[in-house]
Amino acid sequence: MKGNLRYVALSLLLLLGAKSYGQQSIQLTQYVFNAISVNPAYAGYKEEWFGQMALRSQWTGWEGAPKTGTISIDGVVDPIDQRHGVGLQVSVDRLGAQSATSIFGNYALRLQLDEDNTERIALGVGVGLTQYGLDGNKLRAEDTEDVVIPAGKISNWKPDIRLGIYYYNAKWYAGVAVQDLFASSTDNKEFRFNENALASLYRNVSAYFITGALFELEEGVFLRPSLLVKDDFKGPTSLDLNAMFVFNDKFWIGGGYRTRARVFKRTYFDKSAEKLSSVNAITALAQFYATDKIRIGYSYDMMLGKMKGLQSGTHEVTLGVTLGQSFKRISNPRYF
Repeated sequence: MKGNLRYVALSLLLLLGAKSYGQQSIQLTQYVFNAISVNPAYAGYKEEWFGQMALRSQWTGWEGAPKTGTISIDGVVDPIDQRHGVGLQVSVDRLGAQSATSIFGNYALRLQLDEDNTERIALGVGVGLTQYGLDGNKLRAEDTEDVVIPAGKISNWKPDIRLGIYYYNAKWYAGVAVQDLFASSTDNKEFRFNENALASLYRNVSAYFITGALFELEEGVFLRPSLLVKDDFKGPTSLDLNAMFVFNDKFWIGGGYRTRARVFKRTYFDKSAEKLSSVNAITALAQFYATDKIRIGYSYDMMLGKMKGLQSGTHEVTLGVTLGQSFKRISNPRYF
């Protein structure tokens, strides 16, 4: 146990010592079904090999609106002790002329805390590369001789690291993670787009805190509330509050509320930025098991306030496949 505590203490120091910049990373509404997208320590949690594809179309109806696609696979490499989790994530993100394509490998050291194997703490690290791109052909300049806009496509690959801690038992879970630890920013007023400076406009350290619980309402019916807090230490804090009902371990349905709030006092905040801090949305999401090995998820995000009538909401679809043992063979079904 003392050895486990040393691992935890070291990881906390690394997480809290991370420097942070800029705006926040992309986020999937259906992270509630597979938290590997926000925390590398989640790798291997399901204790079976699991693959998932997610497609997200944000703010449909707007030209150049964000579109995101991800593919991930994770599992444990030692089926008996289930101490070592590994995972691979590939994501593609598009926003107008901007693009980011990344590939990350994750490893989680999963420390068992009880004899029944219902309680573990995992320490995770993700290492990978991201290609940041900008297509100048998709930008319309007011001044046709604007030297800031690149003449064509430019891109650059940058390495990065993610760190996370994830604790769970049969009733609740909690985790904290940081992403884009190698992020950098520029304050140069004479900045010009080029391959070397490109990533500084995209990469921003973000911190994630997730937690949730499970309550049995009656036999075969559970309530699963969850919370995600995402912060980049300069802009508004993103809060996601969700609640799901689970029926017979087969059908999940629920909703949520997302807001950007002024949780901390920041230098960015003034009257002109107040609208940015009050961007809210409600979400509806569902997941069902088509078979014991295949699960399908769908979510819809609807913006509130003035943005509601300017776009047609956000759609997200996921397809998950169990590649090893079936869901029913797990002694402790995975609700988190």
